Amino acid sequence: MKLNSKHTITACFVGIVTQALVINFSPLLFLTFENDYGISLSKISTLIAISFITQLLMDFTASKAPRLFNNRVTVVMGQVCSATGLVCLAVLPEILSPFPALIIATMIGAFGSGIIEVMGNPIVESCPVKNKNRILSFMHSGYCWGLVLTVAVSTLFFHFVGIAHWQILACLWAIIPALNAVAFCFVPIYKIESAPAVKDGKRSVFKSFIFVAFFILMLCAGAAEQAMSQWASSFAEMGLGVSKTMGDILGPCAFAVLMGLARVIYAKYSEKMNLSKFMLFSSVLCVFSYLLAALAPHPIIALIGCAICGFSVGIMWPGTLCMATEQIPHGGVKMFALLALAGDMGCTIGPTAAGWIADAMGNDLKTAFIFSIIFPVLIIMFITLIKLKNKKHPMSKGYET
Repeated sequence: MKLNSKHTITACFVGIVTQALVINFSPLLFLTFENDYGISLSKISTLIAISFITQLLMDFTASKAPRLFNNRVTVVMGQVCSATGLVCLAVLPEILSPFPALIIATMIGAFGSGIIEVMGNPIVESCPVKNKNRILSFMHSGYCWGLVLTVAVSTLFFHFVGIAHWQILACLWAIIPALNAVAFCFVPIYKIESAPAVKDGKRSVFKSFIFVAFFILMLCAGAAEQAMSQWASSFAEMGLGVSKTMGDILGPCAFAVLMGLARVIYAKYSEKMNLSKFMLFSSVLCVFSYLLAALAPHPIIALIGCAICGFSVGIMWPGTLCMATEQIPHGGVKMFALLALAGDMGCTIGPTAAGWIADAMGNDLKTAFIFSIIFPVLIIMFITLIKLKNKKHPMSKGYET
């Protein structure tokens, strides 16, 4: 069988699934780490920060020197590191002091996750296919389905086998990126057009207002998404007092399902949909969902707020990428790397700040969620500014406003 661009896109989709697995498996074990290893919430927040800072370093390196990366070798290495990180998560705490061991495992896995994030978008963008906005949105829905898979399978494993045996599950999860590393050895990788000197008039477009606006949008998208995603399981179990099984299914699992649904809806109806209006609606809904989770008088209503947050943040990350691709054509690896850098900055800032605030307020995640509404509010502000800028000085055919 001759492999083609569909197989390349499938491998990138599985790579995004792997990214979701690496990022979201550990949060299901935060209270286990606290109970078994004596690791406080502030230290757990440090683990989250280390994960995304490692990805930041990968993004920064790719943005500064995109031509140093052999595309095939790099994505294969990313999948190998993802698998290695999961295995180290299971093995190293039994050999070394637990907290340093978790730091090492987190860094290895995050390095692999950062690679697929940087390389996946331009690899798909380079494929000879039509309607790339739809494909990009569908590919990023893979993160949501990866999160659903991670939470659902892990929850069933913990319920029937026992959470005490989580190390076995970590090693089983490592099989997915290991197999995808093999797939990336054989699927076609097309030439990625890179334009590090893209110009807007006389200035580099990467110094223009429009790119800075997209950079901030990506930062806020990552923060709004991960502040809830990383803490939903602990919030349900600790803040709402529901069982871990019910909390994980109604919290992070429902969050992921609705986040994926939002991305699939856009992928299916992207040609008919006004993206900027969808983004604005989603941002308003995000503010509502955080407030509902924090202020609801009943645990089930609070969990509904967590789930609605998933739908509200679903379009933010891929939507920003789609708008940036249309506004800044031929941005190449550098543009995607810089936007990934912004997204990972948000993924670091959002959940880390939430954890620190919760720790300072006596493990009160409700206060942290109220603080987190600042991110969708900023998204509303900058989408509005971009719309106004496009009306005055359109850069290209752009997105519909």
